[in-house]
Amino acid sequence: MSLVNTEVKPFKANAFHQGQFIEVTDADLKGKWSVFIFMPAAFTFNCPTEVEDAADNYEEFKKAGAEVYIITTDTHFSHKVWHETSPAVGKAQFPLIGDPTHQLTRAFDVHIDEEGLALRGTFIINPEGLIKTVEVHDNAIARDVSETLRKLKAAQFVANHPGEVCPAKWKEGNTTIAPSIDLVGKI
Repeated sequence: MSLVNTEVKPFKANAFHQGQFIEVTDADLKGKWSVFIFMPAAFTFNCPTEVEDAADNYEEFKKAGAEVYIITTDTHFSHKVWHETSPAVGKAQFPLIGDPTHQLTRAFDVHIDEEGLALRGTFIINPEGLIKTVEVHDNAIARDVSETLRKLKAAQFVANHPGEVCPAKWKEGNTTIAPSIDLVGKI
């Protein structure tokens, strides 16, 4: 069963954010758009490149009214050291959530039991706490966060414009489609 349009399950997790340890819960997601970016573990090879990519695009996420959360199966203590020692991760101004109990990786169906790690999963969550997009793939393939930003804006657009859909390669400001029987077979 897909997680799309399901509600985020209740959770409580510790994170490292702007020099502090904080607690993040499902309640923190309500009322704003959220992006969960799962990674296998801190101190790996591809993960810092993705954190840096998210950091480089963070202002655009904030302009879109969304918070970004990076989640690994490490502790928030590891994330503090990772943030302090990796130039790429040090750019992160968003919460780095530790999931050593695997509560989140299991709830989002990205847990690798044999390894105790997460797959690379990306989830866009609406202000009501419903998962609107799901992308999960092999850990050897890093993501392009600009595509996540594009999907966030598309999810926001269709949420604000019922009855319209965003076609392939849609970008903010592009034409959308209002589905109707008159369009069947004509696109």
